[in-house]
Amino acid sequence: MAGGADGRAGNRTPAHAAAAAVPLTTPEGAPVEVRRSARRRRTVAAFWENGTAVVAIPASFTRTQEREWVHRMLEKLRLQGERGAPGAGKRRPRSDAALAGHAAELSAKYFSGRAVPSSVRWVSNQNSRWGSATPSDGSIRLSDKLRSMPQWVIDYVLLHELAHLLVAGHNAAFWRLLEAYPETGRAKAFLEGVSFATSRGLTPASEEDDVDGPDAAAPAE
Repeated sequence: MAGGADGRAGNRTPAHAAAAAVPLTTPEGAPVEVRRSARRRRTVAAFWENGTAVVAIPASFTRTQEREWVHRMLEKLRLQGERGAPGAGKRRPRSDAALAGHAAELSAKYFSGRAVPSSVRWVSNQNSRWGSATPSDGSIRLSDKLRSMPQWVIDYVLLHELAHLLVAGHNAAFWRLLEAYPETGRAKAFLEGVSFATSRGLTPASEEDDVDGPDAAAPAE
């Protein structure tokens, strides 16, 4: 009888250990980094930094505490991401680091993580484009005029620029990439409407100009 109990416990141990292990990636495939800080005493923080989910913990934490808090904080980041679904009132990515982290999530979800930007940032000097990408160095820039727009519109622009890291032009292969995003048509119409309203009845932006125009491969500056 004792042997049977030991056998059952032994069967449970590998699964339990795997569940308790510190994850190396988020469920969406983004890398996870745990940072121990001697200056932290009791507080734990989680945030996105250049596409990596960073969990900052006190240096005094045991391995058990580390596992517990990393799982807990990654779940918090995941729930924050869910609130960004269309109509769910998600907190918009305000900082460049948050924007880069969100871009990594979108790439993992819609492009199987194939689009890997070197940097993603907000800029204030793009007056005629919603976003731009430079495939040669992997950088992406989004106009800060998007900040007040719905999250599903921001997501479309991000995906548009991520797609340019895989396909430079606006050919059929490029638009096939964006078919995976269900809000593509609505977002394009929204941006065209904004462009039309801004121009006060002048010629609306063309389909290519709705995001990045013909010079998408050129740096913003």
